Amino acid sequence: MEASGKVLQRTKQFKDKLERYNNLLSTWEDLVVLADMAIEAGDEESALELETEFNSFKKNYDEMTLETLLSGSYDKNNAILTLHAGAGGTEAQDWTQMLMRMYMRWAERRGYSVKVLDMLDGEDAGVKSVSMLIEGVNAYGYAKCEKGVHRLVRISPFDASGRRHTSFASLDVMPEFNDEIEINIRPEDLKVDTFRSSGAGGQHVNKTESAIRITHIPTGVVTACQTERSQFQNRDTAMKMLKSKLLEIAEREKMDKIEDIKGEMKEIGWGSQIRSYVFHPYSMVKDHRTSYEVGNTTAVMDGEIDEFINAFLIQSARENV
Repeated sequence: MEASGKVLQRTKQFKDKLERYNNLLSTWEDLVVLADMAIEAGDEESALELETEFNSFKKNYDEMTLETLLSGSYDKNNAILTLHAGAGGTEAQDWTQMLMRMYMRWAERRGYSVKVLDMLDGEDAGVKSVSMLIEGVNAYGYAKCEKGVHRLVRISPFDASGRRHTSFASLDVMPEFNDEIEINIRPEDLKVDTFRSSGAGGQHVNKTESAIRITHIPTGVVTACQTERSQFQNRDTAMKMLKSKLLEIAEREKMDKIEDIKGEMKEIGWGSQIRSYVFHPYSMVKDHRTSYEVGNTTAVMDGEIDEFINAFLIQSARENV
């Protein structure tokens, strides 16, 4: 039954793609007719209507073209995003929370659903770390482009002297794998800790040690979940996250044996950032991998990051030709 469900899901995805292509083809044919009418009318109103319709067509065309660049084995999967604050205390933790909101807004704009799996609040403000599950077609294919260290430059709202601060936060992205993928993890290689969930929660949360943290001892990979109602559910989710992380590392390093997999840990600081967000003394967000930049920092922090993702996908495709 489960295999049948997977086939039906894939069939629906192909049907949706075919329908989108046919709609795009039909729209282009309508545009040709509209262009002929605009030329014949020769007025500004017809020209403006044609321009509006063409811009809408081009947006859909560009989006479908970019989807062809998502050729990775797991690009179509859901994505698990994990943010960690760098050094800097409250300042970095506030920046991490801002990035959390940015990715939530980005997911909502694309019609994806978001679920917070684990979150460690900062002492005074912000969050120290957070893991989120983003569910939707090609979620991993797009989100993986954001993996790396993100740098913020601004006048700190936590500094009474109004000085400029630089903050860092790292984003790790891995695909969510389903249960049909086998990976052998020995029980003796796991350290399982239970603790009370943090945050507001409901009547159940914070009253029992239902939250789970799993450490894979050979690699040092740690996953945690505290948002489900029972310890069993949290453990199941944390184990899925662990398997996803180990498989993602193995795929990236082209390793077959889990004994060869090592957790990757880079310093969250200068020299390792993929993107800079400058709020002062000017407004600009620049991606250091592609050199793509925009001046509207407010829009970016509200989730408008698709242009950065698109630029990275196009550059990666050209490098792999």
